[in-house]
Amino acid sequence: LATMLFAADKESSKLTVFLAASAALIVASGLGVLVGSFVSEYINDRYLHYVAGIGFIAIGTFTLYSA
Repeated sequence: LATMLFAADKESSKLTVFLAASAALIVASGLGVLVGSFVSEYINDRYLHYVAGIGFIAIGTFTLYSA
């Protein structure tokens, strides 16, 4: 959303917005890989699946009741 706002701005360079958005995506993906590999070494996959499932249900429930 912020990328679209910056791209729509007349003063912002489209190339700068594209490069910044690309860099942000690369950094976020890299952090996800690093954190995921760190967590998977110390926590069993079975527990990670349980936590992910509980988190998914919690976010879904929150979304349903807040709408």
